Amino acid sequence: MVSVPLARSWRLCEATPAQRNHWEFIGDGIGIHWPEVDEDISVEGMLYGAPAPRQMVQA
Repeated sequence: MVSVPLARSWRLCEATPAQRNHWEFIGDGIGIHWPEVDEDISVEGMLYGAPAPRQMVQA
């Protein structure tokens, strides 16, 4: 089991519990995809990664 703080993914932080609970393995188990929030995180990223950057919105 791997546990990662929600703060590592702003998309998952802002998702509802139901959206966070709807996930699927991708790439033969090398990552996880949350389709309702369009988030993908690799197992390697969970173990060694930095928080996901927010995209800058230009005015």
